[in-house]
Amino acid sequence: MADHAPVAVATHEPLLSYLDDATGERTDLTAQQLGAWAARSAGLLRDGCGLRPGDRVAVLLPPHWRTAAVLIGAWSVGLSVSFRPRALAGLPVLEPGADLPYDAVFVTPERLDDWLEDVPEGTHRYLVGTGPGPLSSVPPGWLDWSEEVLRHPKIAPDLGVLRPTDPASPDGTSYGEWGAVAREYATQLDLRAGDRLLVDATEHEQPLKWLLAPLAAGASVVLCANLDRSRLDAHITAEQATRVL
Repeated sequence: MADHAPVAVATHEPLLSYLDDATGERTDLTAQQLGAWAARSAGLLRDGCGLRPGDRVAVLLPPHWRTAAVLIGAWSVGLSVSFRPRALAGLPVLEPGADLPYDAVFVTPERLDDWLEDVPEGTHRYLVGTGPGPLSSVPPGWLDWSEEVLRHPKIAPDLGVLRPTDPASPDGTSYGEWGAVAREYATQLDLRAGDRLLVDATEHEQPLKWLLAPLAAGASVVLCANLDRSRLDAHITAEQATRVL
């Protein structure tokens, strides 16, 4: 783990960086830019899909800047989000109403096409690509998130009052409870404001680890997809990472 040397994160510096060692792709988002994408996602869910607080959304996506935008957008309008990293066929799902269609489902094309995956039914269904551009093809009944989200403004829709006791996930875990868990995990990682956490995206799909805990601590995040372990030290140096997960 890198030495702990937290510094203040300026507003023009990335809050979330995504890089893929297999493709060379890189995306850096400041807090304002990530907020704009989250606002578009919130608009898509509330105004585009007509969802309201308490409605159920399944986000079956890997660690990615688009996943962060979907999750933050959904939570900002009071939706109950299931972010089980894998929906493997044959495994029990410990969620009330899991046998019913979700109000919206987000999944990658790879998971949709994988016969091992049991993608749940949803009223509104979106494919979220992990590449830089729009998807080359979208099957009937699905929409390309990267195109649909652009129909909505960068300014978040008017929000209702979210209470800490409101359910943030279908199992009944509240916003307040998730916040407490995120802060506790940040403490376990010794994350502090200004830290920069480098995350092996393949090893840590749970958003609690790569998104909620760092944000709760005021840290920025570097998500490394298809991490080449031989380049880890170089990434730590280049990204000025203070913590590695």
